[in-house]
Amino acid sequence: MAEDTNPVLIYEIASLNAPRCRCSPSQALLYLYYFLLKVLFLFLLRSHLSCCVSDTPIDITMQIRAPKTKRAKRELDKRAPKLVENVKKTLILHGTKTSAVLNSVLTELYHLKRDNAVKFSKKNENIKPFESGGETSLEFFSHKTDCSLFAFGSHSKKRPNNLVLGRTYDHHIYDLVEVGVENFKSIESFEYDKKLAPKIGSKPLFAFIGEEFESVDELKHLKVVLLDFFRGEVVENLNLTGVDRVFVCTALSSKTILLMHCALRLKKSGTSIPRMELVEVGPSMDLVVRRHRLPSESLLKEAMKTPDHAKKIKNVTSDVIKGKTGRIYIPDQKVGDMPLSNNIKGLKRERREAKQNKESKKRKTESE
Repeated sequence: MAEDTNPVLIYEIASLNAPRCRCSPSQALLYLYYFLLKVLFLFLLRSHLSCCVSDTPIDITMQIRAPKTKRAKRELDKRAPKLVENVKKTLILHGTKTSAVLNSVLTELYHLKRDNAVKFSKKNENIKPFESGGETSLEFFSHKTDCSLFAFGSHSKKRPNNLVLGRTYDHHIYDLVEVGVENFKSIESFEYDKKLAPKIGSKPLFAFIGEEFESVDELKHLKVVLLDFFRGEVVENLNLTGVDRVFVCTALSSKTILLMHCALRLKKSGTSIPRMELVEVGPSMDLVVRRHRLPSESLLKEAMKTPDHAKKIKNVTSDVIKGKTGRIYIPDQKVGDMPLSNNIKGLKRERREAKQNKESKKRKTESE
């Protein structure tokens, strides 16, 4: 084959993310011209949007969308306010940087609450619970997952192995407790009979040892948050055989506590009440309180409101089968003293028969 008289040059346009291609100089200039037009268009579009958008952020959680399917409607009904609320779910998140110890802590917290917990594995750069504006993403995730409790882990030189436990009200930050994790021991580091391992969904007991839990504000607040964090479903009665674990919280100082997770072993005691032994199953850690934030008085008053119970209606009962039934009391009717009218069909018949009998008797007397 004869060689091409017009030499062909090879151009690589890396900015367009295009593969290596063969094109003439005129085609390469045309591609470059299109690329510059595209950059100019994007620049003008960005400047136009920045001028049109207001500085006030849009609250995504306030957008109301009508459900399109029955399943979506059922999910919205589950999240609606109720007199008896659902079990509180826990959201577990990571910060921009976390340590290996903190990753283990968050994983084992999720393991202890995996029946009512949601864990995010990606890093979150914009979440800073104690700073103004840093709780926006956290509140959005709380609303999206329908979680009213959260555990946020981060690690820095100033605050190493930092764990933030908090609660939300109406998917807004209610209160916060920031603790540092020290002397952490995972579940895998404990050796015990696996038959004693606590079951999923079992109700834990809490033992708080130390007068600091009643006198120091930081530990009082941490005590309330821990109880709400592991409370689970609210029940009226509890079977003793279903109690298989206990959290032991010991106050080491005014800002440090030792948190241990133990299994309960029931043994015979010669009485109706069995003897209990504690077997440490992990995790175990020291929690040092660094910062805490209580709710404002107005928010506390609003969150502590209890719904007014409906007044009991007299003589009205509700049944599963019969539904709503009412009872009516009627006074004694004195039928004997009631006046009877003359326009009664039965009386007219009797009068007609009496008249006929009278006429027949009269005829007999006249014939005689």
